[in-house]
Amino acid sequence: MSSAKRTGTRAPGAHAADGHDLIRVHGARENNLKDVSVEIPKRRLTVFTGVSGSGKSSLVFNTIAAESQRLINETYSAFVQGFMPTLARPEVDVLDGLTTAIIVDQQRMGADPRSTVGTATDVNAMLRILFSRLGDPYIGPPSAYSFNTASVRASGAITVERGNKKAVKATFRRTGGMCTNCEGRGTVSDIDLTQLYDDTKSLAEGAFTIPGWKSDSQWTVQVYAQSGFVDPDKPIREYTERQLRDFLYGDPVKVKVNGVNLTYEGLIPKIQKSFLSKDKEAMQPHIRAFVERAVTFTTCPECDGTRLSEGARSSRIRKTSIADACAMEIRDLAQWVRELDEPSVAPLLTALRDTLDSFVEIGLGYLSLDRPAGTLSGGEAQRVKMIRHLGSSLTDTTYVFDEPTVGLHPHDIQRMNDLLLRLRDKGNTVLVVEHKPEAIAIADHVVDLGPGAGTEGGAVCFEGTVEELRAADTVTGRHLDDRASLKETVREATGALEIRGARTHNLQDVDVDVPLGVLCVVTGVAGSGKSSLVHGSLPAGADVVSVDQSPIKGSRRSNPATYTGLLEPIRKAFAKANGVKPALFSANSEGACPTCNGAGVVYTDLAMMAGVATPCEDCEGKRFQPAVLEYRFGGRDISEVLAMSVARAEEFFGAGEARLPAAHRILGRLADVGLGYLTLGQPLTTLSGGERQRLKLATHMGDKGGVYVLDEPTSGLHLADVEQLLGLLDRLVDAGKSVVVVEHHQAVMAHADWIIDLGPGAGHDGGRVVFEGTPADLVAGRSTLTGQHLAAYVGA
Repeated sequence: MSSAKRTGTRAPGAHAADGHDLIRVHGARENNLKDVSVEIPKRRLTVFTGVSGSGKSSLVFNTIAAESQRLINETYSAFVQGFMPTLARPEVDVLDGLTTAIIVDQQRMGADPRSTVGTATDVNAMLRILFSRLGDPYIGPPSAYSFNTASVRASGAITVERGNKKAVKATFRRTGGMCTNCEGRGTVSDIDLTQLYDDTKSLAEGAFTIPGWKSDSQWTVQVYAQSGFVDPDKPIREYTERQLRDFLYGDPVKVKVNGVNLTYEGLIPKIQKSFLSKDKEAMQPHIRAFVERAVTFTTCPECDGTRLSEGARSSRIRKTSIADACAMEIRDLAQWVRELDEPSVAPLLTALRDTLDSFVEIGLGYLSLDRPAGTLSGGEAQRVKMIRHLGSSLTDTTYVFDEPTVGLHPHDIQRMNDLLLRLRDKGNTVLVVEHKPEAIAIADHVVDLGPGAGTEGGAVCFEGTVEELRAADTVTGRHLDDRASLKETVREATGALEIRGARTHNLQDVDVDVPLGVLCVVTGVAGSGKSSLVHGSLPAGADVVSVDQSPIKGSRRSNPATYTGLLEPIRKAFAKANGVKPALFSANSEGACPTCNGAGVVYTDLAMMAGVATPCEDCEGKRFQPAVLEYRFGGRDISEVLAMSVARAEEFFGAGEARLPAAHRILGRLADVGLGYLTLGQPLTTLSGGERQRLKLATHMGDKGGVYVLDEPTSGLHLADVEQLLGLLDRLVDAGKSVVVVEHHQAVMAHADWIIDLGPGAGHDGGRVVFEGTPADLVAGRSTLTGQHLAAYVGA
């Protein structure tokens, strides 16, 4: 064997292709960015820091990653682009040196009740193929093991158009794995009729107690009242047996209501389609409260919650069915797959082993494949999305992460850091938006945005190494080495919420007293059972206000004023002062500019190309009719009020002729959570994750409840913002509230009056209380992982 030698002489100087080692951004103006220009080194790990709302996501996700994806989409034909989401070009002058971007964000995974960890990661698809090849007895192709596929049988005459047309008899059969009783959901529901209507009233008197069902105007209610099946003026308890059956269980039938053809169907199937077909976690709070009150979900008795048909459960590999495999913790399933030695499916087993090992490596070995995807936290969802990229052979790719350490115990952060460095070392560019000092410490390059949030941010305050950042006079530089100290004195509990025999998910008969009247922090490694204890085991009727991590819903028409209910008293005040209807002062109702329908911009659809939004020429982006802007309150029109910042509006509605206590209270809560810089009319779609979390917290602070349960309120918060959050928690406790916080941030732990630490591990290795007591006792004992990390944090 011979090898050829290069005989040509190399041209002096570097190769032209080697000169593209930077991603150059010049003149970025997305959201609050102010002509930002940065140069980001390729094949390095760059961390973007700054206070919440400073413009990190606008630069990384809405500019760099968005343009990369848009350029990739443009490589497809116009026909294919018509089926893809249209992406607008970001507001930026120059973007040079981009590579293919893979975005791994914190968006919750599909909240469909049939979506599980297994289906979302394609592991279920591989398991179905495995069982269809090796399962005994053989029951059919992979679809026979799918709980999303129903069995279908059909027969009849078909016409074959080949030569002489001829009708032939044909049968069709498809074997699915769906349980017919629960339709692949694993649970069945029982509905409490007393929560749907008041049977002492008639439909005309407003018998329905379902949220949003108003008897006077709601079309759904009119269908029942004018269907002819029941008497709308007779109390429901006086219906005959036939009328009650038609009212509750009637089959769908066309009826005419006020000259319009509509479909009438019984109340029970209507409720099942309207409410129970959706994931409970994704519902609005008042709808979720209604469903929890009216519906009891129980495990399906036929499939025992496995979602699968009897045939799918009967087929086994080495005494293990696919239902058993999906119920195992993933680390146990990985071991089971490793013990299979079947040459006929060797490539499949290799791929399955690699994927399951990635779950374990990334710290999610405690999950099971049948875990509903909608129940994963934001941090868990992001790590599940990382799995498909860990074994990838792609290089020179840009990976974009949004706070990958969120939801991680300090013990787990080092593992996440190792994964990020491994992606970088394969020759990829890694861009990370992050607040945790432990994650910032591994950066090759840091970009700090600020100096403030909202209109006070959007500029690059610093670029350089971590060591240079420590010496820089920026908010991040000053707070990077901040360490909270343990409280010298802690509050005494005024009572306790008793939890006895808690067995939700992985909890192992936990007995614990949650103290009242103090700041109590529940901590432990990811998957140790914290949320199961706090959200799933607190006694009913405990007067609890829960603020979880579920994302707030909102379109570009939603803003802080509409979301918090602030606009309601403002509209009424404008109406009363001017003697007109409140609806005139809503851009989503009668006062909307007719040209742009209250959007402030006119959208032009350009088919497969990104649509164009231009400011409305008639209202000049103010969203209201000119006549509405003639009406004033306190010397301002409604558009000027919506353009105010929270801090300015708090001052405006706090005194003088514009004094409005109802609005001032809501504005005070927004200022308390550090959102004084937001404008009242700013679309919710432009808010960062941390801003949305605090907006939700401010809204719930107005709820009447004695116990506040907060799920990782430091998510998306800068080190400087955490201090403000701790002050807010103190004010809540001092006002007589009890605050229970599920949290990993050591500053919050150090500030607690009482700590409940769960563990010692995750999944079946967790679910036990390993410590109860004060932070000082936890640090002194160092008996748990949390104690060891907290001791190191406070320098004890």
